[in-house]
Amino acid sequence: MRIIFVALLIAALNASPPDAKPRSGGNQYSSHASHAIHASRGSNVAPRTSRSAPGLARDKHNRIARSAKAKADFKRQQPCPSTGRSTGACPGYVIDHINPLKRGGADRPSNMQWQTKEAAREKDKTE
Repeated sequence: MRIIFVALLIAALNASPPDAKPRSGGNQYSSHASHAIHASRGSNVAPRTSRSAPGLARDKHNRIARSAKAKADFKRQQPCPSTGRSTGACPGYVIDHINPLKRGGADRPSNMQWQTKEAAREKDKTE
């Protein structure tokens, strides 16, 4: 009986808080949802931080900061599959980190690849 109680207690402690929002897309919170959450708590409350990648630099939307230089270097080395250009937009494609940044992957061209938007959506479901 004690084992069951301990197991239930551990499960309850590991459960997400009742106010946690479900993840959608690749981001924990959209900028609008995040703003609404912080506005309801008051302006002096710090934004939530990610539990999956502690200690990494964050941008103003609390996402893991990416190097613009590394992205530009990747585009120079691997032009866009749909346009063949090494600058500007790449319709239908995104730049993907082979080993995700939140799992310790490097933010450098050697860890990047072009990925279709559809494939990116599928990969985001498992990461």
